[in-house]
Amino acid sequence: MNSLLNSVSQHGYLLIFLAALGESLGLPVPAALAVIAVGAAAAAHVLSATIAFSCAIVAIMIGDTLLFFLGRYTGWALLAGLCRLSLNPENCILRSAESFYKRGRMTLVFAKFIPGINTMAPPLAGSMKMRPLQFLRFDVMGACLYVLAYGGLGYASRDFVARITRRIQSAGHVFAEIVLVAIFVYIVYRIVQYWRYRVTDVVPRIAVPELANRIASEKRANVLVVDVRSHGYYDSGASRIAGSIRLEPNRLADELKDLPHDKDIYLYCT
Repeated sequence: MNSLLNSVSQHGYLLIFLAALGESLGLPVPAALAVIAVGAAAAAHVLSATIAFSCAIVAIMIGDTLLFFLGRYTGWALLAGLCRLSLNPENCILRSAESFYKRGRMTLVFAKFIPGINTMAPPLAGSMKMRPLQFLRFDVMGACLYVLAYGGLGYASRDFVARITRRIQSAGHVFAEIVLVAIFVYIVYRIVQYWRYRVTDVVPRIAVPELANRIASEKRANVLVVDVRSHGYYDSGASRIAGSIRLEPNRLADELKDLPHDKDIYLYCT
């Protein structure tokens, strides 16, 4: 235990900074566990709680601000890239957009506690053209809440964290084997899920010129073009393809009832 504490005392601030920064950028880093450990170390007077928590908050703000401005200037391209890491990219985007649709700016305050939305919230806010100062105000609230919640948990449960650490150290080889097995199971799970969702890669598509020709031809009456852009990318004054209708993705079940069954329907999103 002493060797671990010595390591934490020497590199703790850098480790918590890197862990928080990595998670905010979308890397698979367990920042919450790192913040809990730092809270326990602060309770043991190994680290300064003020400095450690400040490092975590600053790291989160750096990562979130970077993604915010990338989302602001790259728009959908960054969101699509981040969601490709998800098992179901379409659900990833819709879930994040729907969270903003229902909760607005407050999503940024609680996003860090919600897997899948924590990384998507800043670039989504940027792509929706939220004002930078407004974003920073809500995001710093979310970062402080996240760090204080998990850091406070570690601070209050110092003895419990110490017991867990001692047990891990005393059974290091067993723990390593468990981790390896867990990684193997996770990889198999990802492969199975990818195989299940592979159908999303073969959704029928049509080239723009081909659809334009169909609309311009005498078959126009048999064609229906539907705008399904997510909330934040569409408003009542937005331009649409001439002759298209609007379908709100957040009310999909009700909207589908009104679609005709005797036409070829083409959807377009952002």
